[in-house]
Amino acid sequence: MRIKKSNEFSAEQMRDFVVRGMLEKKAQDIVVMDLRNVKNAICDYFVICSGNSDTQIDAISTSIEEEVYKASRQDPWHREGKSNKEWILLDYVDVVAHVFKKDRRSFYDLEQLWGDAEIQHIDESMLATAN
Repeated sequence: MRIKKSNEFSAEQMRDFVVRGMLEKKAQDIVVMDLRNVKNAICDYFVICSGNSDTQIDAISTSIEEEVYKASRQDPWHREGKSNKEWILLDYVDVVAHVFKKDRRSFYDLEQLWGDAEIQHIDESMLATAN
């Protein structure tokens, strides 16, 4: 991974900001995949969730961007999928957020593809502790 400046937030903090953004818009099936011990991983964490509609997918991704910016003043390094709203990717370098429409998530099955990662399931009860 890259060398961090002292004023940057840790990957764990960024992961938590992303999760908070997902929880704020009632994202479903939130999973944090810890890729730090996976050989050739492209980042430290994937944070994956699902939504039921284009509107919810868009709202979740916007909420993630707002939560991360509010906490860290950082925008995603890269965004993809905002126009088709089936799989929106927000790349924060050490943390990559994936917001899927339900059927697209099962089709791409990132959890299986990166099966060596440690997986943590997140639920709504964690919102109170995240704030």
